[in-house]
Amino acid sequence: QVQLVESGGGLAQAGGSLRLSCTASERTFKTSHMGWFRQAPGKEREIVAAVDWLISHTYYPDSVRGRFTISRDNAKNTVYLHMNSLEPDDTAVYYCAMGTRLQFGVTPNDYDYWGQGTQVTVSS
Repeated sequence: QVQLVESGGGLAQAGGSLRLSCTASERTFKTSHMGWFRQAPGKEREIVAAVDWLISHTYYPDSVRGRFTISRDNAKNTVYLHMNSLEPDDTAVYYCAMGTRLQFGVTPNDYDYWGQGTQVTVSS
């Protein structure tokens, strides 16, 4: 059973930065697509970044493009989310997710395993 363990959430001021980390328990990480999603109270879960297993494709929605960067270290089974220029609207629980299917997807249904989530709160 794959386990994903996130860390790095917390409180930041608007304009500040945070880095989230997610480490996978299995070597399947190396051949899996990885994504970061977030969910704010009363809202649907939405993607904020994704990277394919070859590190040849990344995806960002307009809301975070230019501010967030996803990276992965396959030697450490770890994916990172670097968040800069944080805004109060970025406040949410952030989840990392692993997709083991062939196609690179950007919706929650494209991912098979999920971390427990880490809270990010941005104050104005």
